[in-house]
Amino acid sequence: MLKPNDLPLVCLPLDLPDETAATLIEFLHELSEAFERHYAAQLMRYYHDRPSDIAPSDVDDSHTPF
Repeated sequence: MLKPNDLPLVCLPLDLPDETAATLIEFLHELSEAFERHYAAQLMRYYHDRPSDIAPSDVDDSHTPF
């Protein structure tokens, strides 16, 4: 776990050309999709096995992989 004085995990460049920023975002989307495909079974188990006592309003479904 990070502590307040730890360095940031990611150092983002301050000035990127528009095309480079778009390419970087596309790469990150493809990377996250690859992780979701690779770990799909585990993610499905995780979301399926969550306790049913969590109210639907407590769960942010906007970022679930499925």
